[in-house]
Amino acid sequence: MIQVTDLQKAYNGVTVLDIPGLAIAPGESFGLVGNNGAGKTTFFRLILDLIEPTKGEVKIEGQTVMRNDAWKTITGSFLDEGFLIDFLTTEEYFSFVGKLHHKSEGDIALFLDGMKDFFNDEILGTKKLIRDYSKGNQKKIGIAAALIGDPKILILDEPFTALDPSSQIRLKRFLIDLQTRLNMTMLISSHDLNHVTEVCKRTVVLEKGKVVRDLQTNADTLKELEAYFAV
Repeated sequence: MIQVTDLQKAYNGVTVLDIPGLAIAPGESFGLVGNNGAGKTTFFRLILDLIEPTKGEVKIEGQTVMRNDAWKTITGSFLDEGFLIDFLTTEEYFSFVGKLHHKSEGDIALFLDGMKDFFNDEILGTKKLIRDYSKGNQKKIGIAAALIGDPKILILDEPFTALDPSSQIRLKRFLIDLQTRLNMTMLISSHDLNHVTEVCKRTVVLEKGKVVRDLQTNADTLKELEAYFAV
C-alpha cells in the first residue's frame, strides 16, 4: 500500500533521513520509534507530501504522493496542532472536515456518536474554541478529524503524548478495534515503546534518519527494544 524508494531528506547539506527501501502492506499496523531527532516526523511529513524529498519518492497504492491529490481521499492523518483550525468550536470543525469528505450532517452526527467513549464527555457540547482546550483534548479532536473521512490509511505522530492514562488506554483499544474491524493500515510513531508494541504488529526503529531495526511484534519485542535503547 505504501512504498518508499531511495528516500532522502537533507537540510543545508546534512541528511536527516535516508531510507533506501521500505514497504507497508495493506492492513499493516506499523510502529515507528526512535530518539528525538531520529527522523520520525520528517518521514511522516514526506509520506504526506508536506515537505519535498531531496531524493527518492513515496507511493501510495502505486501513485507518487508528490504533487498528486488522488491518495488523499484514502488517507487520514494528525501530526500536531497545526492540523487544527483552532478558532472554531469542535462542532464547527467536525462539520467543516466532514463536508470536505462529502459527509452529511447525519453522517457526521453518527460518527461523533461512535467517538463518545474516546471523547469521555470532554469534547462535544462545551461551546469552547479548539484553542481553549488542553493539549490532550486537542489531540483527541485531531485524531477524530483524521478518521471522519473513513480512511484506509491512518498516520498519527505521537498520539499518546499529552493524553491522561485513561485516554491512553481508550485510544489503544480504539486503534486495535479499527485494525480488527476495518483492517485499517496504521502508521504510528511514539516514544512509548509499550504503547507501540501493544498496538502495532510491526515496529521499525529509526536512528539518525536510518532504519536500524525492523521487527515483527512478538512476546520479546518490548524487551528487545528496551535493550537497544538502554545502550
